[in-house]
Amino acid sequence: MTTQGTQRLDLWLYYARLAKSRNLCANFIRTGAIRLNGQRIHKAHAHLHIGDILSFASPHRDGTICIWRVKQLGKRRGPAAEARLLYEIIDEKTGP
Repeated sequence: MTTQGTQRLDLWLYYARLAKSRNLCANFIRTGAIRLNGQRIHKAHAHLHIGDILSFASPHRDGTICIWRVKQLGKRRGPAAEARLLYEIIDEKTGP
């Protein structure tokens, strides 16, 4: 169930093209790899709002910490250029 102005975290990450499937996004969340507004999240059904801050170690680039601000809620999994409009990169830094 989606409340107006919110979206499930796993669905949003799938739309933002963090992983190839929604199930992979959910598994990534369950490991505690994502922080939502500074709080470690373990539930894929956590609700995301516009303006929320996500931080995580990138599953694609070893050692890179990503910090994103949610700009839009997704409507579909589109091409990468469309997915890039869902968030703003605040910082990306390579770990030690």
